[in-house]
Amino acid sequence: MSQTVSAANESLSDDDVQAVDRLGQAHAQLCDELSRVVVGQRDTIDQLLVCLFARRHALLMGVPGLAKTLLVSKLAETMSLKFSRIQFTPDLMPMDITGTDILQDDGQGRREFQFAHGPLFANIILADEINRAPPKTQAAMLEAMQEQRITVVGKSFDLPPPFMVLATQNPVEQEGTYPLPEAQLDRFMSLIELDYPSEDEEIAIARTTTGGSLPTLKHLMTPDDIIAHQDLVRRIPVPDHIYTDAARLVRKTRPAGGTAPAWLLPLVSWGAGPRAVQDLILGAKSRAALEGSYMVRSEDVRYVAKCVLTHRLITTFAAQAEGLTARDIVERLLAED
Repeated sequence: MSQTVSAANESLSDDDVQAVDRLGQAHAQLCDELSRVVVGQRDTIDQLLVCLFARRHALLMGVPGLAKTLLVSKLAETMSLKFSRIQFTPDLMPMDITGTDILQDDGQGRREFQFAHGPLFANIILADEINRAPPKTQAAMLEAMQEQRITVVGKSFDLPPPFMVLATQNPVEQEGTYPLPEAQLDRFMSLIELDYPSEDEEIAIARTTTGGSLPTLKHLMTPDDIIAHQDLVRRIPVPDHIYTDAARLVRKTRPAGGTAPAWLLPLVSWGAGPRAVQDLILGAKSRAALEGSYMVRSEDVRYVAKCVLTHRLITTFAAQAEGLTARDIVERLLAED
């Protein structure tokens, strides 16, 4: 393609256009490869890839048995990334996930402290039942998510790029949990909800998982490839009206300020903050690139909107009494938009 694709004051070079084409092809290959071991869940795979290439984190919500761990581990396998799973429990301490200094013999009769890396030193972290960890451990996780760095005994250690946290919460049993603080929820770009498979998919799952061992997947990317694609996503052009639409959509979720529709006021006590606008744009950029588009479109924003906004809305008792969830409210906002 000889001409430059542009929007507003942003533009894609010819090299970037070719890189978008390659990413679109890689997206199709990744989905095909993952479908060899993960039955269904195509939309979940797409949402995870959107978060990964947007350089953001995701929160997975679903009942046990929906292949969350398998999906995340196989996603890391296809991309040649180091995978680490942390089972969060009420007695989990910060040093259990970050690592700590341990006293070791240097072989010459001297003993000195050396830092032993914890499970956070990986590329993709599956934080299983993250809401079961106590606040101190949540604080350590928050630093890793926001700064891509941890601090142990006054020393800072950088985490290896690319770095992504995929956290799960069990929506059924809430006994013995510590609700995630709003500041930490806001660090997750998306809330990805996994639903039960269809009957055909459930039969296919039984056939796939009750036979021989699962196949080894191809390595379709390297960490350097992923970092290059993440940089490319940031350069995807966004028309001015998309920025305006994203900001107006987020502002409609806020009951204070006169920007929300009248029907929303009794249903929402707290709306989404400015980080939601950033994540809408980044998610739309990532989705456009994965679809092989050279520019963000309105449908890209709408595609990521439910996942980006749902966990950022705090509903009132009136909404709960009517059986309305934050997702229902976001869907109505999108239908009216």
